[in-house]
Amino acid sequence: MIFFGVDPGTATTGYGVIETAGTTRYHVAHGVIRTPAGMAPASRLKMLYDALGGLFRRYRPDVVSVEELFFSSNVKTAMAVSEARGIVLLASVDFGAEILSFTPNRVKQSVTQNGRAVKRDVQEMVKLLLSLPDIPRPDDAADALAIALCATQEPRWLPTRVRRR
Repeated sequence: MIFFGVDPGTATTGYGVIETAGTTRYHVAHGVIRTPAGMAPASRLKMLYDALGGLFRRYRPDVVSVEELFFSSNVKTAMAVSEARGIVLLASVDFGAEILSFTPNRVKQSVTQNGRAVKRDVQEMVKLLLSLPDIPRPDDAADALAIALCATQEPRWLPTRVRRR
């Protein structure tokens, strides 16, 4: 199965792709989608949607996992990230992938066995679990791989019948 993790953002959206065969997980790809700062918000969201569609066609994910949002103070940032998350959900539905959503603490718990782990510990575990030579960069891509890893460990939410496109 192919798991596609997404760390949503308007300026930078991280993605990570993992393939599983039985209990073995393989790193396929990771990276970021960047949109220009001076571009109109709606145009940035369209650019994100189009880029995700291209990535979905390339990697053909069975499951798309995305982090749930948690913001305590910056409403402007929360709104922009919420819009980007909505685009991720829309693109996933259009592609026909299963969608899973996890809290940040659930992702940390899944990857490090500690729901309060610091970012560096999560990155080190992503490196270890995927047998990577270095911590994935940039941070948004490493976060997306952690989100994808979390999805690989949730068998009760996996589709019972995989649809190949």
